[in-house]
Amino acid sequence: MARFAEPMSRLIDELRKLPGIGTKSAQRLAFHVLRSTDADARALADALLELRAKLRLCSICNNITDVDPCTYCTSAVRDQHIVCVIEEPTNIATIEKTRSYNGVYHVLHGTLSPIGGVGPEQLRIANLLTRLTPTAANGNEEGIREVILATSPTTEGEATAAYLAQEIRCIAPTLHITRIATGVPAGSDIEYADEVTMTRALEGRRDY
Repeated sequence: MARFAEPMSRLIDELRKLPGIGTKSAQRLAFHVLRSTDADARALADALLELRAKLRLCSICNNITDVDPCTYCTSAVRDQHIVCVIEEPTNIATIEKTRSYNGVYHVLHGTLSPIGGVGPEQLRIANLLTRLTPTAANGNEEGIREVILATSPTTEGEATAAYLAQEIRCIAPTLHITRIATGVPAGSDIEYADEVTMTRALEGRRDY
């Protein structure tokens, strides 16, 4: 990497730590900051500090929020009896775009990965199991009716879903557990679907 003045090199090194940012991108961002006004640079720095100071995890669902509990967990118009379990907070935006889900969420902050050293203790599973007991569902005596396992259809995501289903059945045998359907994406050609995708599409078929 080309040699820069120490402050520039430090900023480039820090920017490179961001996901998806390589050396060239880090250099472009660093020079953009250098060319910006003092006010813009200060606003960026303040936004980063405010992010760290004011955001936290919701004590119920583990979503990133500036109020605890978060707006999903306290919403009077959402169905508090249905919990959708997801891997990361960013998954919420993807589901909300569909406008077809009106329940609440539970964020695991990752998936099980023995190779990566991620076990159940590293995920936010304990407070999920607590939520699923009839007297601990956000103060709702009726408790949770359904848990949707919406982890990704990857090896890690499937392993996480299977583990959660087993753990949930141990504490709440009658609880309705569902898994999101996977299969051929809309607008694609079946000819190009791989075996796993096609198998999932057949397994998830419905009446027409």
